[in-house]
Amino acid sequence: MRRHVVQTKHVASRLAQSRFMNDIPVVRNFQQWPPWRGLVVQTAVQLLDYLGGALVIPQTVLVEEYWTEIRLGLEKAGIPVHHFVLHGDDDTLIHRIETDAVEAGARQWRLDHLPDYRRALSWLSREAQVVDTTGIPPAQVARIVAARAEAGS
Repeated sequence: MRRHVVQTKHVASRLAQSRFMNDIPVVRNFQQWPPWRGLVVQTAVQLLDYLGGALVIPQTVLVEEYWTEIRLGLEKAGIPVHHFVLHGDDDTLIHRIETDAVEAGARQWRLDHLPDYRRALSWLSREAQVVDTTGIPPAQVARIVAARAEAGS
């Protein structure tokens, strides 16, 4: 099955750049905008209708209410959801954040949100499959997640 990667943060950046920005309240995190959560669902629906296959949406959602809203929207649209949390011990997470050359601009934001992640881990563990990535290279993590998603677990 063909897989397509969708970066939902780009939905937020388009929302932020829109001419309506003056009417949208300033928030600490774009996920606080209700339109973003709805647009994530609608983007998934439209892309799957157009492209077929499966979507891979790498997005950290640390607020349970926001995740529930997105999950229910996807389920209502008939889109199967395989939710994974890529977890690592603190040293691994910090090392990966500090050495990420692709999203270097997000470094401080990510470090600042580690306490939020730790608090969210209890509900994330109930809602998702936790994949411990400590000591595992990214390519191998991707294979693990793909195999589990393919198995439907």
